Amino acid sequence: MENTRRKIGIMGGTFDPIHVGHLILGEKAYEQLGLDKVLFMPSGNPPHKRNRIGRATDEQRVSMVQKAIADNPHFSLSLIEMKEKGYSYTYRTLEALKKANPDNDYYFIIGADSLYNFSTWMEPKRICAACTLVVATRNHTSITELDREMELLSLKYGGHFIRLDTMNIDISSQLIRSWIKERRSLKYYVPDSVIQYIYHHNIYHSVREEYGSNGRV
Repeated sequence: MENTRRKIGIMGGTFDPIHVGHLILGEKAYEQLGLDKVLFMPSGNPPHKRNRIGRATDEQRVSMVQKAIADNPHFSLSLIEMKEKGYSYTYRTLEALKKANPDNDYYFIIGADSLYNFSTWMEPKRICAACTLVVATRNHTSITELDREMELLSLKYGGHFIRLDTMNIDISSQLIRSWIKERRSLKYYVPDSVIQYIYHHNIYHSVREEYGSNGRV
């Protein structure tokens, strides 16, 4: 009998702004795990990032994600967490997705930093029951340490963790925002369409001086 189950990856985050690191991880997960689709899921109101002063609005973050993934047919935008009232929690999102789509298997993509903080997340056991955790590496984390942590968390919460075999992409949205303030180039770190959008809407302070009056990248 033909297997009708679908494998869906999830790239969650504030995407403030989205950058090539996010896109590469999504693509590598799609390739390595044989996923049918990768959902890019902006967080509506994450409890661990409550101070949003000076950041992009929800609408702007969604628009930047849309522009960044527009040319990839197996990337899709999910607004499920943008509609949450109160704080958005991963376990609630995953359980809602599984209930609505019982024939889907979900693969939640996280970075090494998130792995080491996983026990502080709300209901980690329920997260593990609802998905497979896919862990990306970072330059400052050894593979041996990463594998050991995944094994410990798997035993503790009954979860399934997979290490993503990809290059170390040590870049963050926080770093990108600092570069904007320092008027440094974002070329090749952020999609051109997103850079144009940041310039046009004057997000994270003006980048007019960096790219010129016509906003070229």
